[in-house]
Amino acid sequence: MSEPRIERVITRGTILVDRGGAEPEAVPIENNVWIVGDDEQVVVIDASHDASAIAAAVGDRDTLGILLTHGHNDHVNAAVELASRLDALIHLHPDDLFIWRDTYDENLPDIELAHGGSFMVAGVELATLHTPGHTPGSVCFAAPSLGTVFTGDTLFQGGPGATRWDYSSFPQIIESIRTRLFPLSGETDALPGHGANTTIAAELPALDSWIARGW
Repeated sequence: MSEPRIERVITRGTILVDRGGAEPEAVPIENNVWIVGDDEQVVVIDASHDASAIAAAVGDRDTLGILLTHGHNDHVNAAVELASRLDALIHLHPDDLFIWRDTYDENLPDIELAHGGSFMVAGVELATLHTPGHTPGSVCFAAPSLGTVFTGDTLFQGGPGATRWDYSSFPQIIESIRTRLFPLSGETDALPGHGANTTIAAELPALDSWIARGW
């Protein structure tokens, strides 16, 4: 039996950003898609931009689920196609269903995520942590046996995720990080939805400075 492991697939696409012009501007973006499992079975965390690349990385392994950290287009825009390719179910927190509908008019996620829910894959437990702030239904997935938490757009190297939308809340994302993520072991690797990895210990001392700057 192979050892459980984490694999990263970097996918590329665009997001629409309102820069004050007549139309939103399409801005290039890279996303981290995380695959957790072994040689037999996996879960996929986020489904961004390129279903073919993600499916190729999974190969012929059994996909136990597609777990979405939140409903933003750049994290879900390959989800329906990927679910069809891999014969897998899509999991999303129900508080982000209204954002999901910006991308998909007819298709709905299969299963609702909830704080405290867990998944087993290749002997690894993934615990769902509801971490609202970036979006109301943002979640992270903690895998203590791997010393890892998958933070989506809640926590990055250098600070919390963006809270520029009407449904976002900077105080709420700070509270989510403080109460859900920072109690984890300082050695825990934080693997975000974009960019470089960090650790809980590296980010924790900066909390007060984030609060002071307000973002």
